[in-house]
Amino acid sequence: MKLGAFSISLSVKDIKASKAFYENLGFKVFAGDLERNYLIMKNESSLVGLFQDMFDNNILTFNPGWDTDAQLVENFDDVRAIQKDLKSKGFKFVTEADEDTSGPASFVILDPDGNAILIDQHV
Repeated sequence: MKLGAFSISLSVKDIKASKAFYENLGFKVFAGDLERNYLIMKNESSLVGLFQDMFDNNILTFNPGWDTDAQLVENFDDVRAIQKDLKSKGFKFVTEADEDTSGPASFVILDPDGNAILIDQHV
């Protein structure tokens, strides 16, 4: 199963303070919009999303179809195929992708400790 680029999406209290903190760790702004309270920070192939007032807890995020530079990869497993495979293994879903669509879609599952895992396809 190809899940795509991995990042962690952090629910932050003060995006400007978090931005400064991660910049001091060597991260640079890769994407996002500070005025809209979200940034994607990058250090080599490590990605950290900073999100203020968007969700309550941290989220592990995978992006099928993207590499760590948000560039399209040719061969990837569609989010709906991943969802179908996980359903066949008995996974429970918080949200589901519409299996009658194509293109961008997402779903959320929880790990045994309640950590959210977002599979978020943008292509």
